[in-house]
Amino acid sequence: MDAFERRSVIALATVYLFRMLGLFLIIPVISISAVGLNGANAALIGAAIGIYGLTQALLQIPMGMLSDRVGRKRIIVIGLILFALGSILCANANDITSLIIGRALQGSGAIASTLMALLSDVTREQNRTKAMATVGISIGVSFMLSLVLGPWLYSLIGLSGLFYLSFISSVIGIFLIVWMVPNNTQHTFRRDTTPSFSVLGKVLKNTQLVSMNISVLLLHASLTALFICIPNFLIDQYEVSLVNHSWLYLLVMGLAFVGMVPLVVIAEAKGKMKKVMTGVVFLLSISIVLMAFSPNIALFGILLWAYFIAFNTLEATLPSVVSKLSPVGYRGTAMGVFSTHQFLGAFIGGIGGGWLLQNTSIATLFVTIGMTLFIWSLFLLRQPAPPTLTSLAFSLDSYNNRDIKELSSQLVNIQGVEEMQLFEDEKTAYLKINKKQLDKDNLLRVVPQITL
Repeated sequence: MDAFERRSVIALATVYLFRMLGLFLIIPVISISAVGLNGANAALIGAAIGIYGLTQALLQIPMGMLSDRVGRKRIIVIGLILFALGSILCANANDITSLIIGRALQGSGAIASTLMALLSDVTREQNRTKAMATVGISIGVSFMLSLVLGPWLYSLIGLSGLFYLSFISSVIGIFLIVWMVPNNTQHTFRRDTTPSFSVLGKVLKNTQLVSMNISVLLLHASLTALFICIPNFLIDQYEVSLVNHSWLYLLVMGLAFVGMVPLVVIAEAKGKMKKVMTGVVFLLSISIVLMAFSPNIALFGILLWAYFIAFNTLEATLPSVVSKLSPVGYRGTAMGVFSTHQFLGAFIGGIGGGWLLQNTSIATLFVTIGMTLFIWSLFLLRQPAPPTLTSLAFSLDSYNNRDIKELSSQLVNIQGVEEMQLFEDEKTAYLKINKKQLDKDNLLRVVPQITL
């Protein structure tokens, strides 16, 4: 990357980090702190936790498409302002209804797809995968920081203080977007980051993509539902004070990251994606069911560690699988649908988990989540293994229409090039390649500007 790209990517990744940190900080404490609000019960607290996912799911793709017309930075700033307003409303909420409305307003600042589109505008094709990975890392870091810092910060500044921190994070995000991200008025439609309605039906009908979408929905539904009850469970069952939850989460998340790495390597480098994915979904289910009957905090911590090993492994591998399965040249559409399911999962987990806790028991909630994931792991066993393909894109700016046609005829004859799309309007070529079978020398002869 050159200096322009590095500056842009770091700024956008930081915006993403602060934005998600503002959303996630309350997750490990809200089920305890919101009890004192007027009208609060477990079901409504669950709604307050998950409602942001509904507004995110409904608005992220439309806002991304609107940014093509009115500008990326303008939409991002509007989204961050909505998030800031929602944070202020939450910080001053005296009843559960106001908190739910504030959380919904936070989620309405749905800037995920617009951020990815802006990332596409300010990076070249050969650097875009690295840029997207950097943003992905920032999301994971924000979640880990939220679990560790949330209980500790709550003990110092309370729930209102956490929401005011969310407000501050949005202000920082606006500053970064306006002054740190270079202006780029060339908002080119990029199919690898921007959803396209023309191929939406094809994505929704792809059974393998559907299984990945349901997987991420269930994954985030389980997370949201669990954190409706885990904070109270630690206090009531094991007498662990809320401020000490931070130490538990720090230990669990640190060790879970270490445990995740070999599984991701086995899945990606060793070509065992199906076995790893099925195995970790099974691990999710077993660890959650056993949590309900754990006799002491040590065993509960081990089970929570196992859960987050599986969770982090899926968080790292599912987007990779979606990228491999997406129609060539239309990764943006597949990822948009995938992200929508992710946010819907948070909403369903909040609503469903809160209702179960209100009407049954914590043990029933754990067992219901675990058995749902167990059934899903059996379904995944029947699915075909994802293809071991890699996506590749490069610019066609220096090619005229005749050159593009000639290039197409050359690429189709190269061993290892499984699929391709060359778009004259976008001046970009998208390939899916099998690296194990790829004739690298021939491909580099035809397209010397690419990096393999």
